[in-house]
Amino acid sequence: MNQQRSYRTAFIFLTILFFLWGFITVLVDSLIPRLREVFTLSYFQAGMVQFAFFGAYFLLSIPSGYILSKIGYKKGIILGLATMAAGCLLFYPAASYRIFGIFMLGYFILAAGITILQVAANPYVTILGPAKSASSRLNLSQAFNSVGTAIAPAIGALFILGDKVLSSEEIQALDPAAQKTYYIAEASAVQTPFLGIAAFIAVIALVFAFVKLPKVGADESSNDYGRVLRNKNLVLGAIAIFFYVGCEVALGSYMVNYFLQLDLAPIIRENGFMQTISGWLLASRVTHSSDMALVGVFVSFYWTGAMIGRFIGSYLTNIIKPSVVLSFFAMGAILMLIISNVSVGLLAMWTIIGVGLFNSIMFPTIFSLALEGLGDDKPQGSGVLCTMIVGGAIIAPAFGFLVDSFNFSIALIFIMCCYGYILFYGFYNKRLNFSN
Repeated sequence: MNQQRSYRTAFIFLTILFFLWGFITVLVDSLIPRLREVFTLSYFQAGMVQFAFFGAYFLLSIPSGYILSKIGYKKGIILGLATMAAGCLLFYPAASYRIFGIFMLGYFILAAGITILQVAANPYVTILGPAKSASSRLNLSQAFNSVGTAIAPAIGALFILGDKVLSSEEIQALDPAAQKTYYIAEASAVQTPFLGIAAFIAVIALVFAFVKLPKVGADESSNDYGRVLRNKNLVLGAIAIFFYVGCEVALGSYMVNYFLQLDLAPIIRENGFMQTISGWLLASRVTHSSDMALVGVFVSFYWTGAMIGRFIGSYLTNIIKPSVVLSFFAMGAILMLIISNVSVGLLAMWTIIGVGLFNSIMFPTIFSLALEGLGDDKPQGSGVLCTMIVGGAIIAPAFGFLVDSFNFSIALIFIMCCYGYILFYGFYNKRLNFSN
């Protein structure tokens, strides 16, 4: 009974962490329009923000697994939180002195902290209870991660993008005194939210320093990555993570362009139901909004679908084999893409948005399936799996290249093939029989 209560307490605190890093990850996206003006960046330089994020996963996931095996899950979580807070604090001098390099360093450090948390928290959740319900627990924690990603854009719009961002030409038209005042205000818009986040992270770190968490086998792992990489199921799962993250990021990144290519803006303006939905999100400025803004608001449903699906998936993976749920969700994603690819108008739009619902359970389910049977080597397995989040930096540009070279239809077929591999991984795991 005491152990169950201890596990429940640990699970609640860990779920707070999932929410936190989901919220911060998406909140940084709101910075990009600000950063272009504060630092006078090109679009390429602004895009490097995401490269720094995925680069941290690629470079630091395996080292994080090694560190975690030495210091344990609890200290690893505290280290991750402290690293995140340090990254947030660097945003202050970066904005004050308008030095993009300092901001990139701060964001890389922030992403490094999130990487450490990912490597620590994902496997920790899977072992806080019976192995047969590991996927269900991880889906529930990841659902709260999605809650963070769903509300972050609204918070970013309110506190970071609340006032008008001037173009470079408008800034140049100001007199020197007005320019200085504007840049101070811009810096404050970046600094204040992240100083608050740094303080909140520090409080959470202190809580974890004093809360009693159950100690589970991380300290006894061997750091033998050769042995871990000889586990076929883990390697196949790592490839599945690579494809999943790549597909999710690619579709989310290019969905607005896809909607514009489908010429959906006039359809939305002429459809009463669609006008109502976009009016809620655009504060009734449907008529005066640009086509990009009008179709862009519907991308939020893609991410909201992922949040809803994870709550549903937490229940489904508790009553149905996780590998079976993964297979059906992969088939659902492929079906949505096929329908979108051969249709036009609102059907094409809503079916590709529907992929978000089917994406929902993939990361936590693949993650928990891939770690099955690893025992005390789970920190190393988690490091390998988190490294493959770099798929977001590979698949998304490949998708864009196919659109540039051919069209969206060919690019979507490429994404279908990626989901086809995830379907294969689900079927592969149906045949495995791990002893629990």
